[in-house]
Amino acid sequence: MSAPKRRSPAAVIGVCLGAVAVLVLGLVAIVALNRGNTPLANPNFRDAPSSQDSPAPLPPGGAGAPASASNPATEPSEPSATGPQKILKLADHPILQDPNAGLQNRVCTLPPWQSTQAGAEAFFTAASKCLDAAWGPFLEAYRLPFTPPSLHFPTGASFETECGTIQVGIATAAYYCENNLYVPFRGLQTDQYGNNPGVYLALFAHEYGHHVQEVAGLMDAAWQKIYEAGQNSPAGLEMSRRKELQAQCFSGMFLGAHVDQGGTITRDMYNKAWNDQETRGDNTSRSHDHGTNAHYAAWWRAGATSNRIADCNTFAAPSSEVS
Repeated sequence: MSAPKRRSPAAVIGVCLGAVAVLVLGLVAIVALNRGNTPLANPNFRDAPSSQDSPAPLPPGGAGAPASASNPATEPSEPSATGPQKILKLADHPILQDPNAGLQNRVCTLPPWQSTQAGAEAFFTAASKCLDAAWGPFLEAYRLPFTPPSLHFPTGASFETECGTIQVGIATAAYYCENNLYVPFRGLQTDQYGNNPGVYLALFAHEYGHHVQEVAGLMDAAWQKIYEAGQNSPAGLEMSRRKELQAQCFSGMFLGAHVDQGGTITRDMYNKAWNDQETRGDNTSRSHDHGTNAHYAAWWRAGATSNRIADCNTFAAPSSEVS
């Protein structure tokens, strides 16, 4: 989950998005909402993975259709005199307009998962490189100012961010704030999830999805709406859910584009991530800022199945699909 923006058009609000926020590990398409089984994934490892082990459908072509991001249908705006700039739009954002744009199929090689501080750091550092290679060229094709997020691996009971002091616990497996991605090992609940790298990777890719939103300008645009409506108002909570569910969809896109490409993201990892999405969301956390378990899973599966960013336009979805 992402944290509240310190830079607000109204005020400086150092609120840290709620307990269940950062699951991606923590670590957040309409046309495809009914493609898979329902449930959802919450950026905090607070629930056990689903016991179901049904095979998950793969994206077209076995692992996601080739991307057209290198030649977007929507002509990107020219860079300003100071270089590429964020585009503060939501449903009409340029990256969401091309129905054929997705991530390129790539090989991603990750070290074997080890449930240790050093093992987790090696795994997520390698995963971040794969995510950079996937999302960087896509965003740069739209003249957006891509830079990789800074990775941090806190070891204490709490850690400091630009968004405030974050307490590590079952509600904080990962945390994103202002171009920084934090992964506290003690929040991963490895005693519960064990050797299950697909689950960890999907959650990490969710948090990285917030960085994609940040670079594109979607994050700032969403927070403007949240601040205007009031963070805990029905409209503010709905906008938060749209933001989190899009990060879910982006996470699914990443795994869908990299599974079975000759690297270490295997069909088994993909299937485990697919099934785990059913165990997370507001139904489990008792919050109302991420989406129901069903919608949390549905949006992840939409991205994983189609690998089409237009299918991740949660900001254009009816309220019934982001509840």
